[in-house]
Amino acid sequence: MPQGVLGFQYERERTIQGMTAAAGLPLYLELAHVLGMVEAVRKRLTARRGTQGWTDCQVVMAIVLLNIAGGTCVEDLERLEADAGFSELLRRTELNHLPRAQRRDLERRWRKERRRAVPSQTAVFRYLENFHDAAQESLRAPGKAFIPKPNEHLKALAQVNADFVAFVQSRRPQTVATLDMDATLIETFKADALPAYKGFKAYQPLNVWWAEQGLMLYTEFRDGNVPAGFEQLRVLEEALDVVPAGVTKIRLRSDTAGYQHVLLSYCARGRHPRFGTIEFAIGADVTPPFKKAVAEVPESDWNQEYKGTGLHRLATKREWAEICFVPEGMGLSKKTTPYRFLATRERMAQPPLPGMEEQQKLPFPTMAWGGTHYKVFGIVTSFRVEDGWTGDKVIQFLYERCGKSEEAHSALKGDLAGGHLPCAEFGKNAAWWWMTVLAHNLNAAMKHLVLGEPWVARRLKALRFHLIHIAGRVMLRGRQLLVRLACGAETLARFLAARERMKTLAKARAAPA
Repeated sequence: MPQGVLGFQYERERTIQGMTAAAGLPLYLELAHVLGMVEAVRKRLTARRGTQGWTDCQVVMAIVLLNIAGGTCVEDLERLEADAGFSELLRRTELNHLPRAQRRDLERRWRKERRRAVPSQTAVFRYLENFHDAAQESLRAPGKAFIPKPNEHLKALAQVNADFVAFVQSRRPQTVATLDMDATLIETFKADALPAYKGFKAYQPLNVWWAEQGLMLYTEFRDGNVPAGFEQLRVLEEALDVVPAGVTKIRLRSDTAGYQHVLLSYCARGRHPRFGTIEFAIGADVTPPFKKAVAEVPESDWNQEYKGTGLHRLATKREWAEICFVPEGMGLSKKTTPYRFLATRERMAQPPLPGMEEQQKLPFPTMAWGGTHYKVFGIVTSFRVEDGWTGDKVIQFLYERCGKSEEAHSALKGDLAGGHLPCAEFGKNAAWWWMTVLAHNLNAAMKHLVLGEPWVARRLKALRFHLIHIAGRVMLRGRQLLVRLACGAETLARFLAARERMKTLAKARAAPA
């Protein structure tokens, strides 16, 4: 009898020994070794100080690989464990390149015969407890924004990421770092989570994205009720502390959360000891005084806004103008060059209904000129016209923030496991978020340093389809560990080219500076 409508049947494979559904996942494991992520975890993290059980490296790398493979929660580790071929390869390669003494220490961590290749759910939840500080939780005050101080283990995860970013910079050097500061909401139903400004319970990490490298430079995990602009200058300073060598210029982009005089002054007056003046383009609050200044702009001073360059330069639906505006409380000194303020306007496709202008609340500021209603947006910038930064160039530069950095937020929460936090305890969720960031940066390095330009713009789901979830069988031939791929010649060539490129990276890392 057929099992279903179509003429095929399912049967269980009699032997799964060596079979894997993720033959491409070991490439990410190899890259983590080549780029020093594994070494950084061993060096920085000391949550597992004992001599028994899983090491820091084994737990962290299991969670990173779980993210790459498509897992969304701790329970999905069982899927990795059930993949017989990958589990076999993981166990046989974790001793590679370790000195004999460290190999023996690792083997002696198990009193009984070791049965698993990746940690169990219980072991992972127990490990995450090391990142939670109950004493910090007691300092919360109702109705006030509060950010628990990270303990030594959370700080160590941040340093692991900094080490990894530094090596990527050494292989793909950039002299300019354009930093996009933005918060993202992670909606959750955890009992202890706090409501965000959109009305639902959430956590709201504040992230610092490095546009030129396509990497998350720094992140701070926060409760949902903490405003995005809260202590933003401190977060910027902490991010600048981990910018790797070779970068000589910093540029900053942010939405209106960054429109704070203390932040603008810090950047414009060159107060950072290493980078000095930080150029910026930041969204400005459209306040009544700002609207008044915009209304005084002559109609002839409004310019058509374009995007792109050369043959790809296209007119948008917006217009822009420079405005004469000095906000209260700015506190500019005689030595400080005044900021430039720009305004954009876009004709509303559907204006407010007659007589309903005051009652109709819109999620963006509006103004009217001669009966025509426009969306209005403000920008403050330190870029100078004499340096070639025309108004439309500044606007286009700022709008680029809404592309890749927000795409990274989407990838962290959707493509990876950042949108599915493991529990209700703040420190555990913060550690989970940091490990998701590590997985994201590992995938970015895979695209930029190994796979090359055709793959840079592809999302992780495309890499899973073409590279990661390839069937294969792991086997031993003599003393040689083999992975036999069930694929065509083109896919095999892609695997071999990736490994050849990683060999080159490994030699460069081993070479003396």
